[in-house]
Amino acid sequence: MIRNSLFSIFFFTGIIFISLVFLPTFFLPRKITLVGGKLMGYWTGFCLKFILSIKILIKGKENIVNCNKFFIAASHQSMFETFYLQTIFNSPIFILKKELLLIPIFGWYLKKIGSISIKRNKVTKDNLGFFEDISKIISNSDRPLIIFPQGTRVLPNDRPPFKKGASRIYEKLNIICQPVAINSGHVWPKKGSKSKNKTITVSILKPIPTGFSKEEFIKILEKKIYLELDLLN
Repeated sequence: MIRNSLFSIFFFTGIIFISLVFLPTFFLPRKITLVGGKLMGYWTGFCLKFILSIKILIKGKENIVNCNKFFIAASHQSMFETFYLQTIFNSPIFILKKELLLIPIFGWYLKKIGSISIKRNKVTKDNLGFFEDISKIISNSDRPLIIFPQGTRVLPNDRPPFKKGASRIYEKLNIICQPVAINSGHVWPKKGSKSKNKTITVSILKPIPTGFSKEEFIKILEKKIYLELDLLN
């Protein structure tokens, strides 16, 4: 209980501090602001390792796409991956729910780094131009797009069907998908106390090439990630 409290105090204090320090970069080139995101990722790893004695294991680095445009589809069990994946990949562009942009300072930061928002389960003018927006961003950037196809944080043993957004991105952008399975929920659950002396594994799976129909793709993606999560459990 004491470690949980210490973790929360140190972690959130650090995130707020980094956000405040990088406020002036909102008026500078985006690449400077992106450094703040990586620092948040490293700070997340530091707090987990030194306060909760958590080991972070990264598998499959050799599977990371290097020479082509790609997007990342990652499982989502905790806040961990939101921050830490920025230390593995090249400052990914997040697709997130619009409400997150309304958070003071942190929401401003998300907007500055080029995050793309969408109102889930709603047809709006913004949503209709969603794929056009991401197509432009991907074409003009070497940063990968990242999406959490489960739609929200889930419990470690939950296996909800993936949302259709990932398959639409695959179809519309016609780029490779990099699947990532992460078992962070056993350490940092959506609700409840965090665990100590455990291991979070980030498993970077073999890319899914272009050429599948969106229906085939989502089945392949879901199967790959859930099979890996079953092994990690």
